Amino acid sequence: MTKVELFEAIRRDHIIGGKSVRAIARERVVHRRVVRQALADAVPPPRKKAERAWLVLTTSMRAKIDEWLESDRKAPRKQRHTARRIFKRLRDEMAYQGAESTVRFFVGGRRRELAIGKQIFIPLGHAPGGEGEVDWYEYVVRFPSGEEVVQGFCMRACHSGREFHMAFPRQTQQAFLEAHVEAFAYFGGVFETMRYDNLKSAVKRVLRGRRRIESDRFIAMRSHYVFASEFCIPGEQGAHEKGGVEGGLGRFRRNHLVPVPEVADFAALNRLLLDGCVEDDLRTIDGRQEPITTQWQREMPRLKTLPDRSFDTAEVDSLGVNSKALVTLRTNRYSVPVRFAHRRVEYRLHAMRVEFVADGKVVAVHLRSQGRHGLRVELDHYLELLWHKPGALTRSLPLQQARERGSWPTSYDELHAALIERYSAAEAARQLLAVLMLHREARTEDVHAAVAIALQHGCYDAGAVAVLMRQQKSACSVAAPLTDLGDLHRFDRPTLDTTNYDRLLSRRKGQQVH
Repeated sequence: MTKVELFEAIRRDHIIGGKSVRAIARERVVHRRVVRQALADAVPPPRKKAERAWLVLTTSMRAKIDEWLESDRKAPRKQRHTARRIFKRLRDEMAYQGAESTVRFFVGGRRRELAIGKQIFIPLGHAPGGEGEVDWYEYVVRFPSGEEVVQGFCMRACHSGREFHMAFPRQTQQAFLEAHVEAFAYFGGVFETMRYDNLKSAVKRVLRGRRRIESDRFIAMRSHYVFASEFCIPGEQGAHEKGGVEGGLGRFRRNHLVPVPEVADFAALNRLLLDGCVEDDLRTIDGRQEPITTQWQREMPRLKTLPDRSFDTAEVDSLGVNSKALVTLRTNRYSVPVRFAHRRVEYRLHAMRVEFVADGKVVAVHLRSQGRHGLRVELDHYLELLWHKPGALTRSLPLQQARERGSWPTSYDELHAALIERYSAAEAARQLLAVLMLHREARTEDVHAAVAIALQHGCYDAGAVAVLMRQQKSACSVAAPLTDLGDLHRFDRPTLDTTNYDRLLSRRKGQQVH
């Protein structure tokens, strides 16, 4: 029986049963003071807190404890006083004779009074279209090649709480800029002000207060979209200045990235993230009365209009090509066609790929190597050189990487083995190279199908593969629809009978035989 139920029973005994205070106290086995409290008020009085005697903590000790707690504000988080450490210092330095529990109780109360370890925040209001927040976060994804730590980008609309998420292998400046372009396109406009941490992609140097030296590429993007930027105070305190996006990252990760997602590539992962963003638009944020979609309809018309064209996020420059037709970019090497060896080519560096341009045309495209000292080569870039050096084909690194990437079918090895039996090793290599060059004029599927048919019929020759490929290509082509001739049908003529002409030709052939 709780004390409230006891008070109810006492009041019933007295008011309904007519029992005296003494009789109720005897039957309920309680003090008569409790009976009088119940008759005076149905709600039991609050329990009195025990008064802690502070006589053992002198005024000087209390002042010293306050001094230590104040100094902890500037000390590293993991090197601050605990209550136990304060107790030991009082005992050793000020001859404290009391119990440790007394010190713990006092320190806990003083920390609450001084608000040490707990920050106090001011609730803020955000005008529609006024502010957006940006942050990075990490999570693990399973790709066919294994688990990988992925860098996630998030842009959040402060008023409605709508979010955009995108994944990249690394937090590069190209990824940072490309994510902005995709995010602004997703939102359909630009916020007046964007709030950031002190990211290296945007800030070259942090100065006193909120002054920053920003990177040229970030300034160019900000100028292109015409928005203002604000940077938070460095450290943990600055994270609270954009608490909306900080809290949203954890929520999104728990709801859409648990369990660990298994995807084929980054394109599939970004489609998964986009589905999660669309799903979250239907939720209602705690403390609000309307779902995100309703608030977004109110915020979207307030966004600034997007420019006519997107910002070009690629880093553009030129580099020299060495004698192996390789270009070294950020310690990684990429191949270009051998005809550009010992020349300079222009590169366009994106977050996920690298393009090489020469004579105004894109001559090579590679996936960007995210580590250091990587090497990416394409077999097609070396076909002309291998034609003159056919013996190097089987030992070439481009062929090795083609096998590793899975772009070299086993049928090509079968064809090469059959060609070696018919021709010399050098001629067999040239015949295979001629087949590889067919990829430049036809789809990969057509060439693979032609090689399979050639092997089936024993046509071990590059010319035969080319004929079969063109037959496959023409068979897959769609015939043009018939045209209605209208009045031209009146000019139709009957088909001529050539029987007599054929008889005359056969008679003439018979005479020549005799």
